[in-house]
Amino acid sequence: MVSDDNIYNVLFLCTRNSAHSIIAEAILQREGLSEFNAFSAGSKPIGQLNPHAVELLRSLNYETNQYRSKNRRVFAGPEAPTMDFVFTVCDNALNEVCPVWPGQPLSAHWGIPDPASVGGTTAEIAAAFADTYRMLANRILIFVSLAIESLEQLTLQKQLDDIGNSS
Repeated sequence: MVSDDNIYNVLFLCTRNSAHSIIAEAILQREGLSEFNAFSAGSKPIGQLNPHAVELLRSLNYETNQYRSKNRRVFAGPEAPTMDFVFTVCDNALNEVCPVWPGQPLSAHWGIPDPASVGGTTAEIAAAFADTYRMLANRILIFVSLAIESLEQLTLQKQLDDIGNSS
């Protein structure tokens, strides 16, 4: 179940890969220390990061230069890293047909409302992005605290699903 270098590869999927999947990638890259490699992708990437997501991450001292909006096909090819976990973070991505991932990773749906679809004042938009960050950070902190290597596959799958139901 562990990648060749004893580091778990985790892919966060959404449709546009501009906001919440990027935020999730950033959080796991920071919180996962040396145990996880975080990636994100979209089924219909828009090719740029949402400026509100970038602003939020920078305000929380994340370096944002390495993040980009990319297609999930990048991670389905033979040259792609083998994923250990694939999480959908938006409801649109959940309802799409996903490629078959090499290595048969465990997957779960961690649906979060799309902050990029929120309109209103600057404060309302910022609050939506902050809420997204909080929910993803909570889920990712639970995930990285799991004793993954000691859990049986079915137990681990249930815990991943349970994390997706937390707020």
